[in-house]
Amino acid sequence: MKMRNLFLAAAVAAAAAAPAAAQSIKLPETLTWTAYDVGSGGYNQAVAIGNALKNKLGINLRVLPGKNDVSRNIPLRDGKVAFSANGIGGSYLAQEGLYEFGARDWGPQAVRSLILNNSDALLTIVTAKDANIATAADLKGKRVAWVVGAPSLNQNITALLAFAGLTWNDVKKVEFGGFGQAMDGIISNQVDAAFSSTISGQAYKIASSPRGIRYPAFPHADKAAWARVNKIAPFFVPAFGTEGADLSADKKAEAATYPYPVLMTMAATETELVYNMTKAMVELYDDYKDGAPGNVGWALNRQILAWAIPMHEGAVRYYKERGVWTAEHQKHNDAMIKRQEVLAAAWKAYVAAAPADDKEFARGWMKARAAALTKAGMEVVAAEW
Repeated sequence: MKMRNLFLAAAVAAAAAAPAAAQSIKLPETLTWTAYDVGSGGYNQAVAIGNALKNKLGINLRVLPGKNDVSRNIPLRDGKVAFSANGIGGSYLAQEGLYEFGARDWGPQAVRSLILNNSDALLTIVTAKDANIATAADLKGKRVAWVVGAPSLNQNITALLAFAGLTWNDVKKVEFGGFGQAMDGIISNQVDAAFSSTISGQAYKIASSPRGIRYPAFPHADKAAWARVNKIAPFFVPAFGTEGADLSADKKAEAATYPYPVLMTMAATETELVYNMTKAMVELYDDYKDGAPGNVGWALNRQILAWAIPMHEGAVRYYKERGVWTAEHQKHNDAMIKRQEVLAAAWKAYVAAAPADDKEFARGWMKARAAALTKAGMEVVAAEW
């Protein structure tokens, strides 16, 4: 929870002097980002940002849609694009070398963030209102959706169950073949809870169904509970959700969520380019904030400067200029970079003599990764997947 409490609040207000003229932002005439698929919230936000870049700076932003984390990260890793409006999978899981990023042709990646979208919508557990699940503890004995082939999705629920000291052994696991099926399962009374965005179409369907919708509370003041969540999923942060099915400014949900999208890059990306991209995102905010749902989440006063992956030095330079980067942020950033170095060294040592069989390779990497992090005194987070 310590790093979750580093929201800028008063510091940003003090630093929010009039931004420099847009003309001082120096970017290539054409930029390319990868993003989620066409029609997704992340894609729509990127298009709106592209419109602002074009109108204010004459810069063309090409947005390449990717259907999954790997497809969004390949161009980034290979230097074909500089930035990605990505999610937890492409940012945090890539850093950690987990799941598909633990495969032979990947391994832990030196990813960096520029700016995070912390919108009023949530990515959290949604439940049927008639299941009477008001808190995480109320999930005990309830039917909870497990989506086959979506390990990161299931890991999110694992972490949120831990808020109440629960595991999958304390609930009734109901397997579904996909996210949509799991959400439909709530409506058809096959299951009581699943993981979703509050602004997904399925969430609105549940809200208008006879069962109704409810979001369990995750009290922000319960430090011990949050420590259990963050041990499993360090990317979760406390938030009050006001956007989505059955939510409003007058009907907030005290919840656990995480940023989406994450504007990210690789450590090797040119510092000047990252600095100017970060500057553009902050100083053109008023020009794109109303361009797509959720764009308010990019505001400077919503930033979490100490998160689950480190900030790029170019972004750090900009935040220092704005007077919002603190010694505590720097200490956290240095620790996250050190974690990446430990993971990179473990991967290099492991692949040098790794087994040829892919399944054995994955199992061996799980052990090598856990051993390296433990030796360094760092949280393993996920020992197997």
